[in-house]
Amino acid sequence: MSEAKPATEAARPDRSPTGRLKGRRIVITGAGSGIGARTARLFADEGASLALLDCNAEGLAAMAAATGGQAFAADVTDDAAIARTVEQAAAALGGIDGVVNAAGIFLRAPVSDVSVQRWRHVLEVNLTGTYSVIRSCLPWLKQAPGATIVTIASAQGLLPNAPEHTAYAASKGGVVALSRALAAELAPEIRVNCICPGMVDTPMATGSAAFVGNYALRRMADPLEIAFAVLFLTSPDSSYMTGAAVAVDGGRSFH
Repeated sequence: MSEAKPATEAARPDRSPTGRLKGRRIVITGAGSGIGARTARLFADEGASLALLDCNAEGLAAMAAATGGQAFAADVTDDAAIARTVEQAAAALGGIDGVVNAAGIFLRAPVSDVSVQRWRHVLEVNLTGTYSVIRSCLPWLKQAPGATIVTIASAQGLLPNAPEHTAYAASKGGVVALSRALAAELAPEIRVNCICPGMVDTPMATGSAAFVGNYALRRMADPLEIAFAVLFLTSPDSSYMTGAAVAVDGGRSFH
């Protein structure tokens, strides 16, 4: 058996930007780091105008400088702040054509160590925060031809088969169900799809490399590999897809 390539080597596609998001105005949450940041860079390369949201002011400023996007410091658990921020983002972009919900937190702990307060916080960020952002963006999305929503869930939301992931798996399973319900409600004007990554080489997954032994590809993903999946679901290339929960997990879900 050939040795698997490191994630950073495997995720270097030999291609140039195609401009497939030229003219699109996209809101990206969690844009200060991880999947959100890598998606912001890719979308900027593909010609999108970006509104970048994160509560990490330092990371957000760096991504705004790198992509030319508009930076908005915001906490997705603050409904009123999100409503104001989305309104400001829509004004800055001249509308909203798409949303990428990448804001999220990870919790790994035994059930006995997960208090109700910690449980609620994970659901507030991962599930309710996703709902709040989408709901705030809807007035502009409904006016935009070909509008798209992409949520970032997790392979744990599709198949919670590892211990110590109760709150996280529940929150991400909720994101999958929310995405499907929204797809049914908002069609045909707005397409809603969900990405379910396995382990991704980001700060959130620090120390997790040992947990990919049951993945068919035997490695974590590079954030760029997830960003390309988000790009596909945001672009016209996926025009006949809505309500999909796409496992981008290196074979975790079936292996």
